[in-house]
Amino acid sequence: MYTGTAIGRCSYVRIISMIGVALLVAATGRAACASEAVIAPSRMTAIGTIDKRFQSYNVEMVEVTGGRFWKPYTQGGMQRDRYSDRPPIDLANPRLRKLAAALSPSYIRVSGSWANATYVADTESAPSAPPAGFNTVLSRAQWRGVIDFARAADAEIVTSFAVSPGSRDANGVWMPDQAQRLIEATRSLGGRIAAAEFMNEPTLAANNGAPPGYDAEAYGRDFRIFRAWIRRSSPETLILGPGSIGDSAAPADSRIRTRDLLAAAGPGLDRFSYHHYNTLSPRCGVHDDPMQALSEEWLARTDVTLATYRTLRDAFEPGKPIWLTETADAVCGGNPGDATFLDTFRYLDQLGRLARAGVQVVMHNTLAASDYGLLDEWSFRPRPNYWGALLWRRLMGTTVLEASTAPMPGLHIYAHCHPAIKGAVSVLVVNTSQSAAQVVMLAGPAERYTLQADRLQSATVRLNGELLELTVNDDLPRLAALSVPAGQLRLPPASITFLVMPDAAACR
Repeated sequence: MYTGTAIGRCSYVRIISMIGVALLVAATGRAACASEAVIAPSRMTAIGTIDKRFQSYNVEMVEVTGGRFWKPYTQGGMQRDRYSDRPPIDLANPRLRKLAAALSPSYIRVSGSWANATYVADTESAPSAPPAGFNTVLSRAQWRGVIDFARAADAEIVTSFAVSPGSRDANGVWMPDQAQRLIEATRSLGGRIAAAEFMNEPTLAANNGAPPGYDAEAYGRDFRIFRAWIRRSSPETLILGPGSIGDSAAPADSRIRTRDLLAAAGPGLDRFSYHHYNTLSPRCGVHDDPMQALSEEWLARTDVTLATYRTLRDAFEPGKPIWLTETADAVCGGNPGDATFLDTFRYLDQLGRLARAGVQVVMHNTLAASDYGLLDEWSFRPRPNYWGALLWRRLMGTTVLEASTAPMPGLHIYAHCHPAIKGAVSVLVVNTSQSAAQVVMLAGPAERYTLQADRLQSATVRLNGELLELTVNDDLPRLAALSVPAGQLRLPPASITFLVMPDAAACR
């Protein structure tokens, strides 16, 4: 490492201010070259805060009830049928509960397209077939399992309600009877619903369980009924909405525009919610090049969608906090690579982008189902995204900072106050280059946590060279850091690094 005087090795210097130059030279004996980003905690300023349950997840309603969910790629035959039968998820599984609790506090959203046509039974077991106008049944025992799981995992429940023909009167108007039953069952079982969307993805109502011909006008009428009902029956429950998807893509004939939904419904949301996926999976006919997952365009799709819905929020519900209540890499169960280290770049970069942009909650789809699950759906063992989630939970607090470093191609830097160490900052540095190491300049010492894999599409990941896996007793391993001094830090190609550094004035 070069340790001579300030500028002898560089043709010019890229430092934000002369104060920054003085601090860096004092700490390291040299200034930064133009090809180096500077990480100086003392220069970072607070730019906002996020919900303490910012990092959350979905357990789809069809997982709870059992039913036809996305078929595993190993079964083949996607052109004939994209779905296969699944038993209900075992929410009492000790490993599942332990790993979910390690991500707490969080929200658990039990919703999804199947929730739009799920009948809430008032019996312990489900009837053999759903009533007319519904596609599946949620039993009281299954909902008790959700409440018990949420309590064990310190996860607040978020849901949505049925809007299918069975939930309507003879004139096709939505009735709150089924929603009321779910609210009352939740209370009687000792739980509560923290927040609810009226329905899942109303922009896709034509293919999402709603009656034929359902349009923005019908949604507006039904939403007003829903809003009045929930204010009376469960005033502690936040109203989320509209929970749309697809407005940033090319228009489709069957899609209802969110602008029309909001105009028809009128104001009354507590939180503005939307959904985002980067693409569709092969199950739905799209075959993307996996390696574009590290491209700037791919990662920036998060920003494009947020900009669309932020504009709509500003126009119809100004000032309301924004929640992303469903997201992953690919719709329709995920891409095959989403169960590998390759998707961890999108996952963590998305969290960093959205926190910096002021989004309050991000709910990953799913916790443990299909290829986009944080956990393997059969064994509940962690996938690479889970280890990324765990590091985020332990290191990235609710105060978001401006990293105050010049942008570098292929290098994404995000900073938050540490959740437990006063005056410390945690910095997430994502190196998306597959061939080039990146060099950053540290203005002080740091504790380093670097995630890498033997290959990008690996189902396992290493932390500072050590394989991450559960112990024989299903305990989490020790996430050990490496101490690094002030000065140059080389980040390997295709790596993700968390740095914990002291002396962040904004975090005192």
